[in-house]
Amino acid sequence: MADNNDIRDFHWMVEILQTIDIGLVVIDNEYHITTWNAFMENHSGKQASSVKNKSLFAVFPELPEQWFRQKTDTVRMLNIRTFTTWEQRPYLVRFRNYHPITSTAEFMYQNSMLYPIVDTRGEVTHIALVIFDVTDIATSKLALQDANGELERLSRTDGLSQLFNRSFWQECLHRELQRSRRHQHPASLIMLDVDFFKQVNDTHGHVAGDDVIRFIGRQLRLNIRETDIGGRYGGEEFAIILPETTAQDALVFAERLRHIIEESTMKHDSTEFNITISLGIAELNDQMGTEQDWIEAADHALYESKDGGRNSTTIYTAK
Repeated sequence: MADNNDIRDFHWMVEILQTIDIGLVVIDNEYHITTWNAFMENHSGKQASSVKNKSLFAVFPELPEQWFRQKTDTVRMLNIRTFTTWEQRPYLVRFRNYHPITSTAEFMYQNSMLYPIVDTRGEVTHIALVIFDVTDIATSKLALQDANGELERLSRTDGLSQLFNRSFWQECLHRELQRSRRHQHPASLIMLDVDFFKQVNDTHGHVAGDDVIRFIGRQLRLNIRETDIGGRYGGEEFAIILPETTAQDALVFAERLRHIIEESTMKHDSTEFNITISLGIAELNDQMGTEQDWIEAADHALYESKDGGRNSTTIYTAK
């Protein structure tokens, strides 16, 4: 008697689902469609009469058959419901988005449920596929995630150079020091700054000085590897972490960068001028107990370059 009540309850639910804004497809154990409600007609453009008794996979060829069969096998064997959210799979069947508020979304984001339908003997004879349109929820959450991601990016990015700012870069330096120590791999640090930067500001103005910072940042972003970590350390001083890099290999990179900048011409208003940089390199060693020791070693090499006439690169050597 309970089984008959369950069947009557389900058919009552089907009548409701024919008219509300939820998709309903009922399939038999051979995946042939037996029920197709108004929501499915409206969004697929296919009338119930044209899809009835057809294979679900023929009607929706984009539906991943192996994955879907595994889901329905679980429903059938265990006689349980199963759910899929838009975060696991953006949609089960591809429908175009029709919401004017979320018109930027190309397709309808969907949550879906597979619901077993049993006969009087308690055997699963059909499975109901219920589709919920959650486009507004999904796009709102994605927009929030994008906004949070952008805020996070801005919080760790220097506005002028578009490199990492000092605080985030130092976090990266701490992690690289720990990683290099743990794996006993080489790593080098380059500190560099712009020669006679005050003279640029005094002669050409602070706007030109800002252009120089932007230019250096752009050259670093163009020339460092994906694994390297560039940052603006402060003022006209920049820093680059080079994992898996010896001091000699870092020297090759530093000299290439130095020549690129030396040979470039800066333009501001109607005037042109050139800039140069000085660089110091320190390869991580056992005497550097903290990241501050590492920075001080690279800084020491940088000041040797500046004291030696600027526009040069020096490798740190322990005294």
